[in-house]
Amino acid sequence: MPLSANEERRLMNRRQFAVLSASAALGFRAPAARAQSPMPKESVRAGLDEPIHDMSVWPAEWTGDETIVMLAYPGMTALDLVGPQYFFASLWGASVQVAAKTLDPVPTDTRLTILPDVTFAETVEAPTILFAPGGISGTLNAMEDDETVDFLATRGARAGYVTSVCTGALLLGQAGLIDGYRATSHWLSQGVLQAFGATAVDARVVRDRNRITGGGVTAGIDFGLALVQALRGREYAQAIQLLAEYAPEPPLSAGTLTQAPPDIAAMMQGMFPGFESHARAIAATRRT
Repeated sequence: MPLSANEERRLMNRRQFAVLSASAALGFRAPAARAQSPMPKESVRAGLDEPIHDMSVWPAEWTGDETIVMLAYPGMTALDLVGPQYFFASLWGASVQVAAKTLDPVPTDTRLTILPDVTFAETVEAPTILFAPGGISGTLNAMEDDETVDFLATRGARAGYVTSVCTGALLLGQAGLIDGYRATSHWLSQGVLQAFGATAVDARVVRDRNRITGGGVTAGIDFGLALVQALRGREYAQAIQLLAEYAPEPPLSAGTLTQAPPDIAAMMQGMFPGFESHARAIAATRRT
């Protein structure tokens, strides 16, 4: 059944809203040649006189041209990638690509499936940001995958920023990218960082020169916001933080080993008895 004119307009607005949200165009002005509101007159919602979004108040210099390459691999932790990706996609004008060995859907540890944008071979050789997410068994497998490690090593050697969240730091380590740097990771893997020549720091986000690493899983949100600030400035980052309504007030206080009740901390630490030894064994095989 064909849609009415009003239904078509509503559908168009929903699609435009999704596109703008995904690309962070909700709050940012396009380049000078496109300084007017991105919503044409005919896209005004039925019954209203103004576009859904008006970006004319935003400074034109807030538009950039960064290239951001985010690694995806089977078994990675979904939120490690999705959290930072939200903030990277908020960099108006930037190109954000999820890269994997193939274009096949990538299953994550929570069964959320990620569709890559490009293969390793198709990515730019010198990205502004190279990013690696973490995981558990998926990360250990990726550390032993020569194609994945070589991809990180070659792109990381020329990237403006080499970054990770959670146990993704181990992948950077296996690629020889954190030797001599301060870095952080999930509490599960902080003890392994020294095997890669890194100095472990227990913090949400650690920056050492052009290496920026985030702690476990949810630290990716702090990490992503920190990168936005580093690239575009404080006010831009504040605008994105407000758009995301990122003002965490967790209902519990057990998010670190020191905050969690001792019995809970001990139970969770005991769930992965072979992880550290396995990661260290892989680290011992890496090429120098």
